[in-house]
Amino acid sequence: MIQADNVTKSYGSTRALRGVSFTINKGEIVGFLGPNGAGKTTMMKILTCYMTADTGSVDVAGLDVFDNSLEVRKRIGYLPESAPLYNDMPVVDFLKFVGGMRGISGSRLHERIRELVGMTGLEGAVTKCIGELSKGYRQRVGLAQALIHEPDILVLDEPTSGLDPNQIKEIRELIREIGREKTVILSTHILPEVNATCDRAIIISDGRVVASGSPSELMARSGGGNSVIARIRGPEADVEKRLSAIQGVSSLRVIGRDENIVRYELHGGKTGELAERVFDTVVANKWSLAELRQESATLEQVFAELTT
Repeated sequence: MIQADNVTKSYGSTRALRGVSFTINKGEIVGFLGPNGAGKTTMMKILTCYMTADTGSVDVAGLDVFDNSLEVRKRIGYLPESAPLYNDMPVVDFLKFVGGMRGISGSRLHERIRELVGMTGLEGAVTKCIGELSKGYRQRVGLAQALIHEPDILVLDEPTSGLDPNQIKEIRELIREIGREKTVILSTHILPEVNATCDRAIIISDGRVVASGSPSELMARSGGGNSVIARIRGPEADVEKRLSAIQGVSSLRVIGRDENIVRYELHGGKTGELAERVFDTVVANKWSLAELRQESATLEQVFAELTT
């Protein structure tokens, strides 16, 4: 559905994008991740035809965003971080206005507004002025305007920014529902959003793509984040010496003590293999094992590892 190839963009002497390439398939919900200033919003603006790249190409449904800008815009619904809403207009009038701008009129426009009001949960707000609504409901109005022309692709830039936990949950569920029929790109730096919503994540840092994969694939790919927690009763100096000598262990530290039981954290190698070797070592030395637990890297750890 989307193909970006070696995209670059500079603002004066500042290079925002440095050869960004990625592919997004039809029906995917993809998180576009990166720290502030990484180039996420710049890439979204190029993708949605709000600005042009300096070099490289972006195709949407086989159409170049530069040569076929108007056709590409017909296929994309865009919700910027600050939704461009007219606060003095009632919700229904605003949606009529946006629909008219998109070339929808008559009974089809009224039917489409009814569909979107039901989909986005705006039933109790259609006659209210947008300025009277909470941030969560304004985001719903923004989603409705982005979807009114039935686009193939929905691009969301920080869609849950500034929302409370209940509103975030509601918007997540709405995005997942929309993702059953649309290709969705979710630009964010809030990592729980990706875990909760996305099929795949593309991580960008300093204007470059540094990783791509499902959240579970990205977490499994991190070598430094995998660890084993073990609570062992035995001669402490001997335990530390023998645990440190286990094949693949890159680091060992004591993270707690409870009477004669010491809690260790070991890093290195594949988590499953490391846990098995710890168990074998404990058995071979006839120590007591009170706990043995595998821990995988969190997405936060992977993100930090790739972007710092």
